Amino acid sequence: MRAKTMAEYQAEGKAPEIVFWVGCAGSFDARAQKITLAMCEILHQVGMEFAILGQDERCTGDPARRAGNEFLFQMTAMMNIETLNMYGVQKIVTACPHCFNTLKNEYPELGGHYEVIHHTTLLNELLQQGKLKLQGGGSFQGKKITYHDSCYLGRANGIYEAPRAILEALDADLVELKRSKKNGLCCGAGGAQMWKEDEPGEKRINIERVEEILETHAEVVAANCPFCITMLQDGLKAKERNEQMPVFDLSELIVDNMVRS
Repeated sequence: MRAKTMAEYQAEGKAPEIVFWVGCAGSFDARAQKITLAMCEILHQVGMEFAILGQDERCTGDPARRAGNEFLFQMTAMMNIETLNMYGVQKIVTACPHCFNTLKNEYPELGGHYEVIHHTTLLNELLQQGKLKLQGGGSFQGKKITYHDSCYLGRANGIYEAPRAILEALDADLVELKRSKKNGLCCGAGGAQMWKEDEPGEKRINIERVEEILETHAEVVAANCPFCITMLQDGLKAKERNEQMPVFDLSELIVDNMVRS
């Protein structure tokens, strides 16, 4: 399974239906690479023509802006916009809520106007349209799953129902966290916190979140963000529960249960 680049499509005189923005985590982090592969497998399965930018893709600049380096953000963003506009990109899907928020809400002020969707929205649409089919009685049927709302998908962009509809399609038993949706608790990585030392306090945020997760007695944790997955896995490791309670991206749950043609 191989994803074609926009440069290859352009050389053939063709245009894909959608561009899959892989992101830094999806490109370089070993755990997040599994999400990238899952998304590519799903897009291939449903017959959607998609491309990646490959080496033409840079970081969106989100961490730089959150950390206060506006110059670096704008420089990075302008280079990305120049690349996207050169290829005539119109529609982008990404599995990272940080990339999604930046491309959708912050690039327009710099001249980058695209239809940007998060992969949970696309996956739910494909399920609703019948293009993506799941096996009856899949491996997550009846399992207790709790879902963590990432800040940039949830509170920043108001996307709550699509991820839950996916879990419903998996016949899973969704157990809501006491702080969810608009009241969801951050995993501790947003706002460039991923790259700085902890500030003084009684407890790390991801430990606080994991304690809430353990209270649900769920068997599986579902998430939609590579940052969140890292932080939740680290928290579960600290509690010595990472072996008993795996953390999956929603695309991984689908790949494990989709009907293959």
